[in-house]
Amino acid sequence: PVDRPRPAVASHEGGVVPVEVPVEVHAGLVRLCREHGVTMFMVVQAAVAVLLSRLGAGEDIPVGVPVAGRLDEALDDLVGFFVNTLVLRSDVSGDPSFTGMLQRVRRRGLEALENQDVPFERLVEELAPERSMARHPLFQVMVNLQQATPHMAGDPAQLGVPFGAGEPNARFDLYFGFAEEADAGGRPAGLAGNIVYARDLFDEPSVEVMAARLVRVLEAVVADPGVRVSEVAVLSGVERERLLVEWNATGRD
Repeated sequence: PVDRPRPAVASHEGGVVPVEVPVEVHAGLVRLCREHGVTMFMVVQAAVAVLLSRLGAGEDIPVGVPVAGRLDEALDDLVGFFVNTLVLRSDVSGDPSFTGMLQRVRRRGLEALENQDVPFERLVEELAPERSMARHPLFQVMVNLQQATPHMAGDPAQLGVPFGAGEPNARFDLYFGFAEEADAGGRPAGLAGNIVYARDLFDEPSVEVMAARLVRVLEAVVADPGVRVSEVAVLSGVERERLLVEWNATGRD
Protein backbone atom coordinates (compact mmCIF):
# COMPACT_ATOMS: atom_id res chain seq x y z
CA PRO A 1 0.00 0.00 0.00
CA VAL A 2 1.22 3.48 -0.92
CA ASP A 3 0.25 6.86 0.45
CA ARG A 4 -0.41 8.47 -2.95
CA PRO A 5 -0.70 7.48 -6.63
CA ARG A 6 2.47 6.98 -8.62
CA PRO A 7 3.27 10.10 -10.67
CA ALA A 8 3.79 9.89 -14.43
CA VAL A 9 7.47 10.80 -13.98
CA ALA A 10 9.44 9.85 -10.86
CA SER A 11 11.12 12.71 -9.02
CA HIS A 12 13.66 10.35 -7.36
CA GLU A 13 13.36 12.36 -4.15
CA GLY A 14 14.03 9.99 -1.26
CA GLY A 15 13.85 9.66 2.47
CA VAL A 16 15.46 7.19 4.85
CA VAL A 17 14.22 5.31 7.92
CA PRO A 18 16.60 3.30 10.14
CA VAL A 19 16.06 -0.39 10.93
CA GLU A 20 17.74 -1.99 13.93
CA VAL A 21 17.63 -5.76 14.45
CA PRO A 22 18.54 -6.71 18.07
CA VAL A 23 21.58 -8.85 18.89
CA GLU A 24 19.51 -11.81 20.09
CA VAL A 25 17.47 -11.85 16.88
CA HIS A 26 20.66 -11.62 14.79
CA ALA A 27 22.12 -14.56 16.73
CA GLY A 28 18.93 -16.54 16.06
CA LEU A 29 19.15 -15.75 12.35
CA VAL A 30 22.75 -16.99 12.29
CA ARG A 31 21.60 -20.29 13.82
CA LEU A 32 18.80 -20.47 11.25
CA CYS A 33 21.33 -20.05 8.44
CA ARG A 34 23.55 -22.78 9.83
CA GLU A 35 20.71 -25.25 10.34
CA HIS A 36 19.20 -24.81 6.88
CA GLY A 37 22.28 -24.26 4.73
CA VAL A 38 21.44 -20.73 3.61
CA THR A 39 23.16 -17.37 3.77
CA MET A 40 22.11 -14.39 5.85
CA PHE A 41 21.21 -12.55 2.67
CA MET A 42 18.81 -15.35 1.71
CA VAL A 43 17.10 -15.04 5.09
CA VAL A 44 16.77 -11.26 4.72
CA GLN A 45 15.47 -11.59 1.15
CA ALA A 46 12.89 -14.18 2.26
CA ALA A 47 11.82 -11.99 5.20
CA VAL A 48 11.37 -8.94 2.94
CA ALA A 49 9.33 -11.08 0.51
CA VAL A 50 7.15 -12.34 3.38
CA LEU A 51 6.63 -8.78 4.63
CA LEU A 52 5.69 -7.41 1.20
CA SER A 53 3.38 -10.35 0.51
CA ARG A 54 1.64 -9.92 3.87
CA LEU A 55 1.22 -6.21 3.11
CA GLY A 56 -0.59 -7.04 -0.13
CA ALA A 57 2.10 -7.32 -2.84
CA GLY A 58 0.93 -10.74 -4.03
CA GLU A 59 2.71 -14.10 -4.26
CA ASP A 60 5.44 -13.31 -6.82
CA ILE A 61 7.89 -10.85 -5.28
CA PRO A 62 10.77 -9.72 -7.54
CA VAL A 63 13.64 -7.79 -5.95
CA GLY A 64 16.84 -6.36 -7.33
CA VAL A 65 20.14 -7.48 -5.82
CA PRO A 66 23.61 -6.00 -6.45
CA VAL A 67 26.44 -8.49 -7.18
CA ALA A 68 30.18 -7.85 -7.36
CA GLY A 69 30.55 -8.76 -11.03
CA ARG A 70 34.12 -10.04 -10.69
CA LEU A 71 33.81 -13.67 -11.80
CA ASP A 72 36.85 -13.45 -14.08
CA GLU A 73 40.17 -13.72 -12.19
CA ALA A 74 41.62 -11.18 -14.60
CA LEU A 75 39.47 -8.54 -12.87
CA ASP A 76 40.79 -9.25 -9.36
CA ASP A 77 43.52 -6.58 -9.42
CA LEU A 78 41.71 -4.04 -11.56
CA VAL A 79 40.28 -0.86 -10.10
CA GLY A 80 36.80 -0.19 -11.38
CA PHE A 81 33.08 -0.53 -10.90
CA PHE A 82 31.96 -3.96 -12.09
CA VAL A 83 28.76 -4.28 -10.04
CA ASN A 84 25.81 -5.87 -11.82
CA THR A 85 22.16 -6.20 -10.77
CA LEU A 86 20.26 -9.48 -10.55
CA VAL A 87 16.50 -9.83 -10.39
CA LEU A 88 15.47 -12.51 -7.87
CA ARG A 89 11.86 -13.68 -7.77
CA SER A 90 10.52 -14.99 -4.45
CA ASP A 91 7.62 -17.43 -4.81
CA VAL A 92 5.25 -17.10 -1.84
CA SER A 93 2.42 -19.15 -3.39
CA GLY A 94 0.84 -22.09 -1.57
CA ASP A 95 1.41 -20.60 1.91
CA PRO A 96 4.79 -22.29 2.53
CA SER A 97 6.51 -22.47 5.89
CA PHE A 98 9.35 -20.00 6.32
CA THR A 99 11.86 -22.84 6.06
CA GLY A 100 10.18 -23.93 2.84
CA MET A 101 10.34 -20.34 1.63
CA LEU A 102 14.06 -20.30 2.41
CA GLN A 103 14.67 -23.34 0.22
CA ARG A 104 12.81 -21.68 -2.66
CA VAL A 105 14.88 -18.52 -2.21
CA ARG A 106 18.10 -20.55 -2.01
CA ARG A 107 17.36 -22.49 -5.20
CA ARG A 108 16.38 -19.40 -7.19
CA GLY A 109 19.32 -17.43 -5.82
CA LEU A 110 21.92 -20.02 -6.78
CA GLU A 111 20.42 -20.31 -10.27
CA ALA A 112 20.61 -16.53 -10.66
CA LEU A 113 24.23 -16.38 -9.47
CA GLU A 114 25.21 -18.85 -12.19
CA ASN A 115 24.10 -16.20 -14.70
CA GLN A 116 25.30 -13.09 -12.91
CA ASP A 117 27.57 -12.07 -15.78
CA VAL A 118 24.54 -11.21 -17.95
CA PRO A 119 24.29 -7.40 -17.75
CA PHE A 120 21.03 -6.08 -16.33
CA GLU A 121 20.68 -3.77 -19.33
CA ARG A 122 20.84 -6.81 -21.64
CA LEU A 123 18.11 -8.52 -19.61
CA VAL A 124 15.85 -5.47 -19.95
CA GLU A 125 16.58 -5.34 -23.68
CA GLU A 126 15.73 -9.02 -24.17
CA LEU A 127 12.56 -9.01 -22.03
CA ALA A 128 11.45 -5.64 -23.41
CA PRO A 129 9.05 -4.63 -20.62
CA GLU A 130 6.83 -1.62 -21.16
CA ARG A 131 9.12 1.29 -20.38
CA SER A 132 8.00 4.05 -18.07
CA MET A 133 9.44 7.21 -16.53
CA ALA A 134 7.46 6.38 -13.39
CA ARG A 135 9.18 3.17 -12.27
CA HIS A 136 12.35 1.13 -12.50
CA PRO A 137 12.12 -1.75 -15.03
CA LEU A 138 11.64 -5.39 -13.87
CA PHE A 139 11.71 -4.59 -10.14
CA GLN A 140 10.88 -1.70 -7.84
CA VAL A 141 12.41 -2.99 -4.58
CA MET A 142 16.12 -3.63 -3.95
CA VAL A 143 17.63 -5.65 -1.10
CA ASN A 144 21.28 -5.53 -0.06
CA LEU A 145 23.34 -6.97 2.81
CA GLN A 146 26.96 -6.25 3.76
CA GLN A 147 28.99 -8.99 5.43
CA ALA A 148 29.79 -8.96 9.14
CA THR A 149 32.83 -6.97 10.23
CA PRO A 150 34.16 -6.83 13.82
CA HIS A 151 33.86 -3.48 15.55
CA MET A 152 36.98 -1.37 15.14
CA ALA A 153 39.15 -1.21 18.23
CA GLY A 154 41.56 1.51 19.29
CA ASP A 155 41.57 5.17 20.19
CA PRO A 156 38.08 6.61 19.47
CA ALA A 157 39.73 9.88 18.48
CA GLN A 158 41.34 8.09 15.52
CA LEU A 159 38.13 6.51 14.24
CA GLY A 160 36.04 8.00 11.47
CA VAL A 161 32.79 9.76 12.32
CA PRO A 162 29.76 9.23 10.03
CA PHE A 163 28.71 12.41 8.27
CA GLY A 164 25.27 12.78 6.74
CA ALA A 165 25.07 13.84 3.09
CA GLY A 166 21.47 15.02 3.00
CA GLU A 167 18.42 13.17 1.76
CA PRO A 168 19.20 10.12 -0.42
CA ASN A 169 18.28 9.70 -4.05
CA ALA A 170 15.48 7.14 -4.50
CA ARG A 171 16.18 5.03 -7.59
CA PHE A 172 13.57 2.49 -6.48
CA ASP A 173 10.26 2.50 -4.61
CA LEU A 174 12.01 0.87 -1.65
CA TYR A 175 15.62 -0.05 -0.87
CA PHE A 176 16.28 -2.37 2.09
CA GLY A 177 19.97 -2.09 3.04
CA PHE A 178 21.55 -3.97 5.95
CA ALA A 179 24.99 -4.59 7.41
CA GLU A 180 25.84 -7.43 9.76
CA GLU A 181 27.71 -6.30 12.85
CA ALA A 182 30.06 -8.45 14.90
CA ASP A 183 31.83 -7.96 18.22
CA ALA A 184 35.59 -8.27 18.69
CA GLY A 185 35.19 -12.05 19.00
CA GLY A 186 33.27 -12.33 15.74
CA ARG A 187 29.96 -13.02 17.46
CA PRO A 188 26.69 -11.55 16.09
CA ALA A 189 26.18 -7.96 17.30
CA GLY A 190 22.99 -7.06 15.46
CA LEU A 191 21.86 -6.02 12.01
CA ALA A 192 21.95 -2.31 11.29
CA GLY A 193 20.21 -0.97 8.25
CA ASN A 194 17.79 1.44 6.69
CA ILE A 195 14.96 1.68 4.23
CA VAL A 196 15.36 4.30 1.52
CA TYR A 197 11.93 5.16 0.14
CA ALA A 198 10.51 7.21 -2.72
CA ARG A 199 8.78 10.32 -1.40
CA ASP A 200 6.57 10.21 -4.51
CA LEU A 201 4.82 7.18 -2.97
CA PHE A 202 5.42 7.04 0.78
CA ASP A 203 5.29 9.25 3.86
CA GLU A 204 7.91 8.70 6.54
CA PRO A 205 5.47 7.38 9.20
CA SER A 206 4.30 4.66 6.79
CA VAL A 207 7.87 3.48 6.21
CA GLU A 208 8.58 3.58 9.95
CA VAL A 209 5.66 1.17 10.42
CA MET A 210 7.06 -1.00 7.62
CA ALA A 211 10.48 -1.09 9.31
CA ALA A 212 8.95 -2.16 12.62
CA ARG A 213 6.97 -4.88 10.84
CA LEU A 214 10.09 -6.23 9.13
CA VAL A 215 11.79 -6.60 12.51
CA ARG A 216 8.62 -8.32 13.75
CA VAL A 217 8.83 -10.80 10.85
CA LEU A 218 12.47 -11.60 11.70
CA GLU A 219 11.55 -12.09 15.37
CA ALA A 220 8.70 -14.42 14.38
CA VAL A 221 10.81 -16.67 12.13
CA VAL A 222 13.55 -16.92 14.76
CA ALA A 223 10.97 -17.98 17.35
CA ASP A 224 9.39 -20.53 14.97
CA PRO A 225 11.19 -21.18 11.65
CA GLY A 226 8.37 -23.52 10.61
CA VAL A 227 5.70 -20.82 10.82
CA ARG A 228 3.49 -20.49 7.73
CA VAL A 229 3.72 -17.24 5.77
CA SER A 230 0.03 -16.56 6.44
CA GLU A 231 0.63 -16.93 10.18
CA VAL A 232 3.55 -14.50 10.46
CA ALA A 233 2.28 -11.68 12.67
CA VAL A 234 3.11 -8.32 11.10
CA LEU A 235 0.83 -6.31 13.41
CA SER A 236 1.81 -5.21 16.90
CA GLY A 237 -0.55 -5.82 19.82
CA VAL A 238 -1.60 -2.16 19.73
CA GLU A 239 -2.38 -2.36 15.99
CA ARG A 240 -4.45 -5.52 16.44
CA GLU A 241 -6.38 -3.92 19.30
CA ARG A 242 -7.09 -0.84 17.17
CA LEU A 243 -8.25 -2.86 14.13
CA LEU A 244 -10.26 -5.55 15.89
CA VAL A 245 -11.64 -3.65 18.88
CA GLU A 246 -11.46 0.15 18.61
CA TRP A 247 -12.45 0.28 14.92
CA ASN A 248 -14.78 -2.71 15.11
CA ALA A 249 -16.94 -1.90 18.13
CA THR A 250 -20.34 -3.46 17.33
CA GLY A 251 -21.86 -3.31 20.79
CA ARG A 252 -24.35 -0.62 19.70
CA ASP A 253 -25.87 0.73 16.51
